[in-house]
Amino acid sequence: MIVDFDLVLQASHEIQIRSLLESPDGHEAAATLLFGVADIEEDPWSGVRRRRFVSHAFQPITRSEVVDTSPVHITWTTDSLMHLFGEAAREGWIPAIVHTHPGGMAEFSEQDNRNEAELARTAELKGTHGLISIVINSDGVMAARIWITRDQVEPIVRILHAGSRIALTSPEANIGPPDFLDRQQRLFGDAANRTISNLRVGVVGGGGTGSAVLPLLMRHGVQKAILFERDKAELSNLNRLHGSRRKDVEDQTSKAEIHQRMVQETDIGMKLVTIDAFVGDPGTVDALKACDVVFSCTDDHAGRLVLNRFSRFYGIPVIDVGLAMQRRPDSGFDLFARVSTLVDGHPCLLCGRHIDPRRAHEEALKRRDPAGYEALKQEAYVLGEGDPAPAVAAFTTEAGCMAIGELLAALTGFHGQSGMHATRVRRFHAGDDRFPGVTSTPGCPACQDPNTLGRADVEPCLNMVL
Repeated sequence: MIVDFDLVLQASHEIQIRSLLESPDGHEAAATLLFGVADIEEDPWSGVRRRRFVSHAFQPITRSEVVDTSPVHITWTTDSLMHLFGEAAREGWIPAIVHTHPGGMAEFSEQDNRNEAELARTAELKGTHGLISIVINSDGVMAARIWITRDQVEPIVRILHAGSRIALTSPEANIGPPDFLDRQQRLFGDAANRTISNLRVGVVGGGGTGSAVLPLLMRHGVQKAILFERDKAELSNLNRLHGSRRKDVEDQTSKAEIHQRMVQETDIGMKLVTIDAFVGDPGTVDALKACDVVFSCTDDHAGRLVLNRFSRFYGIPVIDVGLAMQRRPDSGFDLFARVSTLVDGHPCLLCGRHIDPRRAHEEALKRRDPAGYEALKQEAYVLGEGDPAPAVAAFTTEAGCMAIGELLAALTGFHGQSGMHATRVRRFHAGDDRFPGVTSTPGCPACQDPNTLGRADVEPCLNMVL
């Protein structure tokens, strides 16, 4: 039985919903939407079954469709709704209606109850798997629910407002943040602390940057985190793996165990779940789609390729961290850290040329079929691993700090109301930050295909072989 329902509202759709409040006569306005469905069989933190709806497309109700409207009601013809229900039934979307309560509360009225029950009956007869309803008042406060049938309606208890700015609408927001955040509260305020403490955050990779990101999330008040990491501590990790000890190398302690130990010994409220698997392996996607934000701290192209597509399908912001370090022949240095944020409207990692598709394919092959990979390597059909990349703790840690800074920008707007930068590059050797004007490649299948935005669960997962 599904216990919790929640919703991901992507920024482009939220802007369109809020535009309904601009009705010049102060009357109610309405629109329709389609949502993808993400089923989480077992929430990593609570163990309950969750269903998450991800916004896909917005369609306004045109003036010609409106029959009557006032500050307290709106009625419109059903032609567009019948088309919406038919498309939802054919393609597996969940249809939704949204309307405004100008000057009123973000609550459903008795009239809403009666009207929506009949619409839910019609949607069911058309073959849809529910009808979502959203109401927004003039203060921008939203409430949502889903009609399973005409006689069964369930609250959608949590809305993740996802984009370059991130917010939560949730009863959890009324729960006070951890008691150690007083100094942070003095800068960002109580509301930001409450949001941070109620975020569900994933970290992919527990190495140099991941081992910096995870404790920083904990120190900023994140209470629910999940780490995807399967490697064990090695001697060469000790120069940058926060929390590691020489004895961990001797005992072949997993990096996940090291981070779990750090969280437990610190004892400031974080519940950390660890998954011993590469991202994209069976069982990881279910946990990933339970998150509100994911930090990509992996150094492999295969993992980045999965997360690049995952963000598009599930509407979950991904903050990707990369480093490149080398010494020049003239004894100078090229030392770069990059943070890219994957949300609706930002270019993807393929468009930014931060993923090599060939390397991604080879890495995935090595995981699925090591013998086949080695055979191809012997025949020179794969690039091979090459020498280990340089790694310096000061730079991997600073890259992690940059990534946390983008999350804080999304939550607080501290470096502008636009929130997270699409891409920030720090040149350690030059002492500056740059913001490359990367644009999405026209027709990019990862970030420009309108059919994949908010598509959520499909077979095969992400429409790719993982």
